Amino acid sequence: MHKNTNALVKAIRFATLAAVAAPASVMAGGFSLNEQSASQMGVANAGAAANPENATTVLFNPAGMSQLSGTNISFGAAVLDIDAEAKSSTVQSTDALGQRGAYTGNGGDIADPAVLPNFYLTHEINDSIDVGFGIHAPYGLAADYENDFAGRYLADKTELTVISFSPSIAVNNGKGLSMGAAINIMYGEGRLTKFQDVRGAVVQALTGGADLGTLPALQQQAILAQANGLAQANPDTYSDVEGDDIAINFRVGFLYELSEATQFGLTAQTGTEFELKGDLEVSQFPGVLAGSPTPVTFTEKAEVPLAIPESLTVGVRHQLNPEFTLLAGATYSRWSRFEELDVYSAEGGTGQVSQVIQPAAGDPITHVTEKWNNTWQFNLGGIWQANEAWAFKAGYAFDESPVNENFVTARIPSEDRHWLTLGTQWKDAQSGWTVDAAIGTLIFVDDANVDDREYSHQQPAVPSSKTNYKAEYDLSAWSAAIEFSKAF
Repeated sequence: MHKNTNALVKAIRFATLAAVAAPASVMAGGFSLNEQSASQMGVANAGAAANPENATTVLFNPAGMSQLSGTNISFGAAVLDIDAEAKSSTVQSTDALGQRGAYTGNGGDIADPAVLPNFYLTHEINDSIDVGFGIHAPYGLAADYENDFAGRYLADKTELTVISFSPSIAVNNGKGLSMGAAINIMYGEGRLTKFQDVRGAVVQALTGGADLGTLPALQQQAILAQANGLAQANPDTYSDVEGDDIAINFRVGFLYELSEATQFGLTAQTGTEFELKGDLEVSQFPGVLAGSPTPVTFTEKAEVPLAIPESLTVGVRHQLNPEFTLLAGATYSRWSRFEELDVYSAEGGTGQVSQVIQPAAGDPITHVTEKWNNTWQFNLGGIWQANEAWAFKAGYAFDESPVNENFVTARIPSEDRHWLTLGTQWKDAQSGWTVDAAIGTLIFVDDANVDDREYSHQQPAVPSSKTNYKAEYDLSAWSAAIEFSKAF
């Protein structure tokens, strides 16, 4: 009996700690943020690589700084609100033993409104050289489920925040061709949490790894009763993974004036990778399983590599006449470089988690298969200059989701979407200030079908886990932005 108890304790610690180590689908659904500038958002970012209206060109195409005179500033903020909620009638879940889940809630609306500030500055050094600087949030993600969520053993909180500091430079040959380059110095931090179900590990320990269904009925009932009793007595066993890092990538851009009415832009951004370093923690672990009269906490330093894709953007601006301008563009992003999401020990295998799991040297504590897809975004837009002070804008974009349809998880439900925007611009000739405002809505192509299976991001601790969550999600979103610009 003593030997079985030790095996049970080790298996449960192994399974629980392994499960929390896996930051499942931290980037599910795509996490690039389109809302970086009200002036460009008004046309759904159409032709942004070829339309340097103000200092925001630091981000969209640094080569565009060559078409700005003197010193320019642009600053503002966007509000983004995504509504993502599972349809209650479609929610299904099972625990680690394949039993109907004890929690049945749909999790509520998982996303709160987010505010995305930005600031851009350019300065003309001489007729050939311009420099600039930008601060913006290129990537971000946030989701939070209610505590009675049916999929609580697969997802609770998901957070990703990235802030970029972007110095840039541009040169031009005085004959219509400009070239630019920027360095993006990005600070990123992420967090993933979920509740832990110890049922599978209990059964595995008590059966010695054998199929529960092959045992006598009375023995099956006794094992299930022990597993369910332990899980029900410890509903707050909770996992938390968080970390941060600094990563750098580069952007180059070209802008060519084909004529006074038409110009083309091209920008390319290199890929990079965050090495998110932080803490892996399991709290409220059942004390009876750890030889303690009270709940205990296990921690370990961990590292999570996180891929940022390369991208290529093309844009064109054509002025039909002094009143009407047409814009178009496309962006290709190489999300396929994000193939897996692994958690590595930062303590050389001596941490509390590694001592339980004992991964081979150089192997990750956990491994998650992602296999994202490369994506396209296509943009169209137009500007109507009604008079000297007022301009009105409209835009449309089709934005593909990179998430592999075989790995759509509860972390972030995702689907392809249409982006519709309207904008207006007011210029005060006397003061030199320009104000842009824009609104937009996302129309998703279909409901997101989540089939979150434990085996899709399974750690070796409990290979027979039957944890599963299925649901269809209603998705919608709106955004609004304002921007102030001035040339000195």
